[in-house]
Amino acid sequence: MLTAIYPKLPMRDKSLTKDYYVNQLGFETFGDHDYEGYLMLFKEGIEIHFFEFKELDPKENYGQVYIRTDNIEAVYQQFLDNNVAIHPNAPLETKFWGQKEFSLLDPDNYLLTFGQGVD
Repeated sequence: MLTAIYPKLPMRDKSLTKDYYVNQLGFETFGDHDYEGYLMLFKEGIEIHFFEFKELDPKENYGQVYIRTDNIEAVYQQFLDNNVAIHPNAPLETKFWGQKEFSLLDPDNYLLTFGQGVD
């Protein structure tokens, strides 16, 4: 009965968040109305929503999002080609729990982990 989950995350600055996700990660804005203090983004069947929270302290933000992919090498290479900073402690590698993963940090310090099961 459940079909999808769309994280709804606080952001400090809408323009900064939009720039990172759209211009670096290749997301698109969702919907035909630009809501003040709210941002909806999508890419290839996933959505992430953001609401403005100017008091968010990135140094104390431990939020994480795990994004599944079916072609992790291509996603990783696309980000490298676009000069997206890969987390220095989380390059593309196969984990002992059977996932191939890498991670990024967005402008508000959310850890975005991309993963694919290993056969």
